[in-house]
Amino acid sequence: MNYAIVFRLLAYILAAIGLAMAACGGVALLLDEARHSGAKVGFFLSAGMTVGIAGLFFLLSRTENKRFFRKEALAIVGLSWVLASAVGALPFLFLIPGLPVADALFEATSGFTTTGATVLSNLEDLPYSLLLWRALMQWIGGLGVVVFFVAVLASLGAGGKILFSRESTTQSGELDATRIQQGTLQILYLYLSLSLACAVSYWLCGMSVFDAIAHTFTSISTGGYSTRSDSIGAFDNPTLEWVVIAFMILGGTNFLVMLRVCRGQWRSLRQATEVKVYLAILLVISFLAGLDVYQSGLGETPLEALRHGAFQTVSLLTTTGYGTADYDAWMPAGQMLMLFCMIIGGCSGSTSGSTKVIRYLIALQMVAQETEKAFRSRVVRPLKVNHVLINQQTQISTIIYIFALGALTLGGIIVVGHLERDLSVNGVVSSVISTLYNIGPGFAEVGPTENFSILRSPTKVLLSILMVIGRIEIYPVLVLFFPSLWRKY
Repeated sequence: MNYAIVFRLLAYILAAIGLAMAACGGVALLLDEARHSGAKVGFFLSAGMTVGIAGLFFLLSRTENKRFFRKEALAIVGLSWVLASAVGALPFLFLIPGLPVADALFEATSGFTTTGATVLSNLEDLPYSLLLWRALMQWIGGLGVVVFFVAVLASLGAGGKILFSRESTTQSGELDATRIQQGTLQILYLYLSLSLACAVSYWLCGMSVFDAIAHTFTSISTGGYSTRSDSIGAFDNPTLEWVVIAFMILGGTNFLVMLRVCRGQWRSLRQATEVKVYLAILLVISFLAGLDVYQSGLGETPLEALRHGAFQTVSLLTTTGYGTADYDAWMPAGQMLMLFCMIIGGCSGSTSGSTKVIRYLIALQMVAQETEKAFRSRVVRPLKVNHVLINQQTQISTIIYIFALGALTLGGIIVVGHLERDLSVNGVVSSVISTLYNIGPGFAEVGPTENFSILRSPTKVLLSILMVIGRIEIYPVLVLFFPSLWRKY
């Protein structure tokens, strides 16, 4: 293991997070002096501590050499998310008196992993700077701390390709292998462009400038943090809700497909099987959910019922987690539809979490092939997704990943069930699913109108770990516990 380069890259990442904290401190100077005069001190102290840790890591990397391989990439990806969550908790500890450390860690981890689960209530009473920090964490985490890093640091060279492929759900091979930095920069430009369009749209729909910016950060990143306790429903604006639906859908769509469409390559959209299936799922479940809402008497008109059904469907399928309606009050069929959305997720190469549509497409085709082989043993058919041949290694990796995710889910449910003896079955199961799959809200005690503050501190720490594991897709966290990873060359 080349420890020097690991420390060097972690130092850069922590320094960038420290600068983001300092920016929020500037917002505290402008907006919080009247109600929360101490907010600026908390943010500048947090920024100073974070930059100080970055400086220490930089000193430890003075013997840096350029050897950068898969081991280093895995270590940097896993450690960067853990460290970002740890230092991200500092503003919460300094600005909210009496907040337990586990709560601050849970909130920060939920932010950077774009999960959107929260332990905070009465958000309207929090400093503007802290609300912006919650949103900014999700915006940074949307594409990934490491992807932002690769996009702006040219010196990584071939190491940048390794780092990008380990952190992003987009395969680096889909970009020009000789222009990995250019490719990530293009994705970053698209991310910025969507963010600008989103902010302007929200402002035109009636949001204040601050609310528009904060909700832009959490919409494009499919994070779900809001400046209001009642989320998007607090604005009571049907037009705004439809606009939010549109940007959540874009956040859950493969960014490389969107890039090609922006270049006029419309054929890539026709060939994007995953995107077409993703949109089809959204349409079908939105209609069924709207029908369930209307039949339940929770929507005054068919259009209102459709809006509520579509909003919650898009919010949960893209793993954003915004709310306009209490789906806990829907009929069981509607709730099962929402659970289905939680475990599917958006497209690969998007900011959404969960399993991703492409993995289910591969798994379903493998089931179909094995079924055919039961009566046609000599048949060999190519397996394609997005008009690209899926090799056997990728097929095996997909099945292993789905199995590992299922095993972690079951294991997490058992542990949380033992830790939280007073929680209902729905609460236990959905608390694990909503965090491991980076959804946000769950059911029952952790449903859309509740939060996670009722859980014990050990449970919150466990769920924080599950959030990170789910965000970087299991392996970069698990390998940190393998001694062989840390051995020298």
